[in-house]
Amino acid sequence: MTAAASGPVRGLDPVRLRALVTVALDEDLGPAPGRDVTTQATIDPAAQGSAHLVARQAGVVAGLPVLAPVLDEVAARLGLARATVELRVADGAAVRPGDVLAVLTGPVQVLLVAERTLLNLASRASGVATHTSRWAHALAGTGATVLDTRKTTPGLRDLEKYAVRCGGGDNKRMGLYDVAMVKDNHVAAAGSVASAVAAVRAAWPDVPIQVEADTLAQAMEAIDAGARFLLLDNMATALLAEVVAAVRAREPEVGRVELEATGNLTLERAAEVAATGVDHLSVGGLTHSSPILDLALDLVGSGA
Repeated sequence: MTAAASGPVRGLDPVRLRALVTVALDEDLGPAPGRDVTTQATIDPAAQGSAHLVARQAGVVAGLPVLAPVLDEVAARLGLARATVELRVADGAAVRPGDVLAVLTGPVQVLLVAERTLLNLASRASGVATHTSRWAHALAGTGATVLDTRKTTPGLRDLEKYAVRCGGGDNKRMGLYDVAMVKDNHVAAAGSVASAVAAVRAAWPDVPIQVEADTLAQAMEAIDAGARFLLLDNMATALLAEVVAAVRAREPEVGRVELEATGNLTLERAAEVAATGVDHLSVGGLTHSSPILDLALDLVGSGA
């Protein structure tokens, strides 16, 4: 197995992860402590067992840190002993059908009640990581990186952006709070790119600013306004190459400018777009259009 992500991957926030687990279990079991009318009727609470988390498809795994919190919360709600997790692979690993990703051991009720919640979260994260890895592979050796966007599933942003990192991509921004992104509507409201950039700088002097540009003229205007990160939106490859060359020609004067291609991007165009000299390609589809990676939880033994 090979790792899709290069180097250590920044982990999940444990507080947000616990909150996500709570909401997910409330959906499945009803308000805490909730109930599983099938499992609790048919399985002796004293029964102990093991289950394998297994890949049914080839892909890149992500989301394994959700396993323990889901199991712990289920055990607490049922008043049963905690189950243990033995990881067989790490997030970011490439897996094949039949690979055992983790072994879960503990009360069978806990394993079965937790099953769908942990599969939903890990399958979703692994699907995002798998999709991202295809983009990372397409960009390998170009010097460009693939970024996600804010087009995430409500409530799952931390998990999905973590999965992007596991797949070899990076995060553009986490939300509206950490990076200012001046788009056409902001420019229209402020009156100009320069006015919009100045207003952000006055209100939030320590926040990074990015400016969207659709044309060469807009890119030059953004640089003149002080922007040093440009989103080159929905540009044909020829125009993108022209804008990149023009911006790079100004860097001796203004300093380094990061350039991101965004909009109308496909895997087939990835290397061609990267060859224009952009630093990043941002792809909303990493999070809004990734199918899940099919994972299963197979009970392999149980007894009183």
